[in-house]
Amino acid sequence: MFKGTGTALITPFGTDGIDYHNFGRLIDWQIDQKVEFLVVLGTTGESPVVTESEREEIVRFSVARVKGRIPVVIGTGGNNTPYAIESGKQAEKLGADGILVVTPYYNKPSQEGLFRHFKAVAGSVGIPMILYNVPGRTGVNLLPETVVRLAEVRNIVAVKEASGNQAQVDETIRKLRRARPDFLVLSGNDDQAFHLVNAGGHGVVSVLSNIAPKETSDMVRAALAGRVAEARDLHLKLFPLMKNLFMETSPMPVKYAASKLGYCENRLRLPLVEASENCMSQINSDMKECLGV
Repeated sequence: MFKGTGTALITPFGTDGIDYHNFGRLIDWQIDQKVEFLVVLGTTGESPVVTESEREEIVRFSVARVKGRIPVVIGTGGNNTPYAIESGKQAEKLGADGILVVTPYYNKPSQEGLFRHFKAVAGSVGIPMILYNVPGRTGVNLLPETVVRLAEVRNIVAVKEASGNQAQVDETIRKLRRARPDFLVLSGNDDQAFHLVNAGGHGVVSVLSNIAPKETSDMVRAALAGRVAEARDLHLKLFPLMKNLFMETSPMPVKYAASKLGYCENRLRLPLVEASENCMSQINSDMKECLGV
């Protein structure tokens, strides 16, 4: 269900709340451009600054707009296990196809704490769950050994690996091939997606595909099909954007890029602000070089 390219969707904001007009247009464009699934209310969707009432509205809207055309995954994690459980239950009740659960941030649990947290969340829902490891944001690293333990829980089906450590990614893939071959390893970093798939991984949860859905999914599909030269050419063509969409805190650069394409206003919520002039200038140059726009 979650193999290939999943777009970590931005959340378009307007002056009075969520900009559902542009959100719907963005969803439809993503599907038309053949991404395999959508991730709503992840880090790229500015989930920390969305209110609880907005969260419910966004999930309802996303599920209704997609209408079963591709899977919809909802980011439901937190550093409070009861909250993560209730958020997951809500997503399931509202029709989500899966949930993405980040490692608990700030309180820095041990590997045993991570195991118990994720197992508790998975046990509270009947839909598939994707683990999300992003130590650069959370301050805690989900190690390969713990991923393998969690793979014994049948509705935990994948890990989004954004550690930035290719050796750790390779070790995770190696261990899972023995322990649970159907378990998916997805890149959480666009610039590592090509490498991860060619090491035996299964796709990407992408920031880049907000603005280049066809190009990103074409690259990943080519890599998955073993067309390495084709995938490498696309990877290298898109690399400047992959890199510079993270030259400042994401989603600041990608929100500006999406605004250039007309899919949102360049509007973020505090404590995030608009990308700097230097960043916007670089994104302008990269979009022209990589996408011809």
